[in-house]
Amino acid sequence: MKPKQIKGVPEQKSGGFHDTETYMKFEKAVISVKYETLKKRFFSVNDWKSYCGEAFAAFKLYTPNGNPTEREPQKGDFVRINIPGPGETEAKGYDWVEIIDICYYEDAHSESITMTCRPSQNPTGTSSHIAHFYSSKATSTFMVQKYSTHLKAAVYGRNESPNYNANFIDILRNVAVAIGGMLGIAKIQWRQLTNGLLDFD
Repeated sequence: MKPKQIKGVPEQKSGGFHDTETYMKFEKAVISVKYETLKKRFFSVNDWKSYCGEAFAAFKLYTPNGNPTEREPQKGDFVRINIPGPGETEAKGYDWVEIIDICYYEDAHSESITMTCRPSQNPTGTSSHIAHFYSSKATSTFMVQKYSTHLKAAVYGRNESPNYNANFIDILRNVAVAIGGMLGIAKIQWRQLTNGLLDFD
């Protein structure tokens, strides 16, 4: 299976990948209102766990200066991720990504928003070490999209390989988590998010 080519999603060059998508049909009369709710959820990064259940990772948005914030995400912000299980010891148990792009698209058939993140250093510290189980080549692109009859929430992982630039204990952990992710465990987590964002009941 080849990765889908999606506008706004980086090209797959090496390592693992996944395309995690959830679609939900709605009456045309309510599709625009539902999409506004979906966009609000999409930009409420700090609340993602509440849509997905206790077993899901916890996300916290930080400014480029390393300060926690409650506003909508912006390019250059960071997201602290607390995944179930042990985290990066050098980053006090957390994984970190930087938001490298936020794009809006619209054509005659649909409109969408993408937000692409890349593994990064911990912005609250002084180390330039990548505090994530994937290397800095990996990306995760989050998307919400509106069509005439349905909505879509998706996460696209690209170029996923373990982060070997770490101490020995973290390398072991990064390899274990990354391989699990590439074998489909991460997709199960992301499916919880895409399903949860679209669960309006």
